[in-house]
Formats: sequence, structure tokens, C-alpha cells
Amino acid sequence: CAVGRVAIAAVARARGFRGGTAEPPRGGSVFGLDGVHVSTEAASGGLTEYIQHHLTHNTVGGGFHFDSWIVALVLGLLFCLWFRSQARKATSGVPSKGQAFVELIVEFVDGQVKDVFHGDRRFIAPLALTIFMWVFFMNAMDLLPLDLVNGAVKTVAGDEVAHHTYFRAVPTADANTTFGMSITVFFLILFYSIKAKGGGGFTKELFTAPFHAHGVGAKIALAPFNFFLNLVEYLSKPVSLAMRLFGNMYAGEIVFMLIAGLMMSWLTFLPGVLLNAGWAIFHILIIGLQAFIFMVLTVVYISMAHEHH
Repeated sequence: CAVGRVAIAAVARARGFRGGTAEPPRGGSVFGLDGVHVSTEAASGGLTEYIQHHLTHNTVGGGFHFDSWIVALVLGLLFCLWFRSQARKATSGVPSKGQAFVELIVEFVDGQVKDVFHGDRRFIAPLALTIFMWVFFMNAMDLLPLDLVNGAVKTVAGDEVAHHTYFRAVPTADANTTFGMSITVFFLILFYSIKAKGGGGFTKELFTAPFHAHGVGAKIALAPFNFFLNLVEYLSKPVSLAMRLFGNMYAGEIVFMLIAGLMMSWLTFLPGVLLNAGWAIFHILIIGLQAFIFMVLTVVYISMAHEHH
């Protein structure tokens, strides 16, 4: 993956695609050492156009990000099919390697939920497992070669179609995906808050906490401040969840592109490979850590929804 990223940039520069002034070869057939197609944007417009191409979503209906939706859907189905398959083949005897690996993940997630959430875990634990694995799978798409999709399109349909094909393979680098998940968590927070406190208790808490007062006049005077602070607290949860995940994954994409772009000569090929490999290894930690953080914060927020002030 690291070799491919740097090779693509090196070949682009070696063939004169610099500064957006050079013309690509006839037919636009440009390949890196690994045979992955360098998009026509890279050939005709340099690094800036190359990055812009890879940051453009495949949209339908004027604004719907089809690429993020289809990748997230496929990865979610793969997770469900994988775990369902292992659950059906599970045995009480000596487990297979696949069963042992799945059990390790399930026990890890259940242990985290048990430490944070002290109520009925029959829904929360499966929710946390789904969030962790789904976000991890979506984050892991960032390790695929940037030009994998364009190379496949060019091989099948030619340069012209590849030139107009946009596809971002990392759903969590799309704010629509992360906000969609965080808003779902937000509605779960509201649901559990009302379930635990009742509609009246939830509404009362909005106006009487965190500043408690004695006497009708004092309560009325503090009610607007309490409501404002509670509103900020509730709204900050989905925003922070979404932006934290989106920001980390989007930055990871940009860094991969910039390392390849800055190492655009054969002289800097080896350092570029080493830098990209080092960043990829570090990014693996980010992929898992961000999935873990999103899962833990979801459980923490739902646990906080059960608390009375």
C-alpha cells in the first residue's frame, strides 16, 4: 500500500505531470509500479487536482453520497454475516480459531460495557459491539490504495469513464456518515433519559439542573440558564462524537496523499515508502482507537442518561 502510493506520485512526476502544464500521454494511460491507475486529474492538473479528485464523492440526486452509503452498507452486512456464521458454528468444545477470535472481541466489548453501564445490558452490549466493529471496518478502508477503484474502472471501462468516476472508500471520512451515527446515538440518549426519568422528570431536570434553587422565584430566575446549559450539553455530545471521528479519518486520508505527493521523484522514492509505511502503521492504531472511543462514549452517554440530578 505504501509502495503503491509513492510509486504513483513518482511516476506522475517522472512523466512530466507537474504544475498542471504538461499533457498526459495519448489515451491517458498512466500507471504506478504496482499497476494501479493514476487518475487523469493527476496527469492533467498535478497533485492538487489529484487530491481534489480523491476527495470528491460519488453523489446521486444532487447531494446523496452514494459511495459512503454503499461502502458502509456492505461493511455492515459483512460484519453481520461474519458474526452470524461464527455464532451458528459455535461449539462448547474446543473452539476454532475463528470462533476464538470472535469470542475475544465479544468478551472485550462486553467487559467495557459492564464497567461503564450498570443496568440491563441486553441491548447496550450488542449496540456497543455493532458500533465498534462497524466503525472499525469503515475506518480500515483507509488502508486501501488510493487508486484501487479508479484502476479497476479504467481496466473495465477505459480512461474516459475513469476520468469522471469519483469514489471515496472511507465512509467515516464523510461527515454525513459520522453525523448520521452520532445523531442516532443522540436519539438513544433522549430515549433512555425519558425512559429512566419519565417525561415530566426529564423536562423538570432541563430547567432545574445543574443550578438548584429553593423558592419559586429563584427557580424561575435560574430556569433559562439551566435550560441553556442542558441544551449545550445535549447538543455537544453528537457534535463531538461526529467531528472527532470525521476529523481523524479525514486527516489520515490527507496525510497519505501529501506524503505521496511530497515524495514525487525516484530520488525520494525510498524515504516516501518508509514514511508512508510508518504512517500506515500508526494509522492502524488510530483506526482501532477511534472505533473504541466512539463505542465507549456512546455507552457512557447512555449511562449518563439514567442518572438523576
